[in-house]
Amino acid sequence: MMRQGLSEGADALLSTAVGAGDVPGVVAGLTTPEETIFEAAHGLRAQGSIEPMRADTVMWLASMTKPIVSAAAMQLVEQGRIGLDAPAANIIPELGQVRVLEGWDVDGRPRTRAAKGAITLRHLLTHTAGFTYDVWNADMARYHKTLNLPRVGSGQERALRLPLCFDPGERWEYGISIDWAGKMVEAASGMRLGAYLERNLTGPLGMSSTAFKITPAMRARIAKVHQRSEDGTFALSPFEVPQEPEFEPGGGGLYSSAQDYQRFMRMILNGGKGNGNQVLRRETVELMSRNAMGELRVAMLPSQNPLLSRDAEFFPGVPKTWSTAFMINEAAAPAGRSAGSLSWAGLANTYFWIDPAKRIGGVLMTQVWPFVDPRALALFTAYEKSVYSALV
Repeated sequence: MMRQGLSEGADALLSTAVGAGDVPGVVAGLTTPEETIFEAAHGLRAQGSIEPMRADTVMWLASMTKPIVSAAAMQLVEQGRIGLDAPAANIIPELGQVRVLEGWDVDGRPRTRAAKGAITLRHLLTHTAGFTYDVWNADMARYHKTLNLPRVGSGQERALRLPLCFDPGERWEYGISIDWAGKMVEAASGMRLGAYLERNLTGPLGMSSTAFKITPAMRARIAKVHQRSEDGTFALSPFEVPQEPEFEPGGGGLYSSAQDYQRFMRMILNGGKGNGNQVLRRETVELMSRNAMGELRVAMLPSQNPLLSRDAEFFPGVPKTWSTAFMINEAAAPAGRSAGSLSWAGLANTYFWIDPAKRIGGVLMTQVWPFVDPRALALFTAYEKSVYSALV
């Protein structure tokens, strides 16, 4: 399936990027439905340390958490415990009271109104509910600052008490919706989100290095987040997802490894089966692999916080939709992935894609801010191109 040159070419690409200071450390992998066929690790887990990156190094997934939590929600949909298109307020009554941010009073206070429709789990999973992020939405950034609110990554319940920026189903905009979907999983299952995942998804898939709470075994292999400075160098960040949160952030709180994430990707490539366990029905995975938001399209995310993210859009000009778990490029992407491929990424420049047509999935993980850092993103793009150039 792959030319012999893949291993040498991709490995050299990653090594050169670390040597050039593009990233302090990186792990990459490529999987088929059956097994990992390439993995490599280069650089250090933390700048200034002597601990090397390895294939099993634990990293903060950030928004690569979302597909895993979305899969958990879809388990409950297929069991009939959550309705995909029923009002989410049936499970969490508070979601029936969320208002829409309409503007600002003369004194600078937010002005809100009732929403014109009910939020559904479909809205939450496709980022069409109206929830946004302060990192990419100017009104939400102002709302956070005006009310001095914590961000959702803090794990504080108060961070979820945000208005919508538009009516449910009106458009696509990335936001805190999957944190609410995680809360729905908890409410419908009666379990803490991390415990639900371990019992029903990550555990059966053998993802033993994936959790919200960092175990001692995971911490012994953990990589640190780095902040890119203006001069292009890196500084260590003290950031860590709170380990005793009020709620476990389903939108971005998981830690994992590239090896573990490929187990999740293989499950998708295999129609819901992984590690000998059928965790989702094949028809559910098929639903998770196609457009779930109709005529709406994914749009560019304009940065409101350049320390955390640059303006973000993958493949400008290529139409992109969203399933109940993934972004979908509806046409072939420049780096090589087929139309209909599934993907997403995390704030510290972790990336993955699943190509059902070519039956492969790739992952590249580093720990660098800001998101879509040009040098980190260029490395991911070059890695993906190296994979497709090696396809037989």
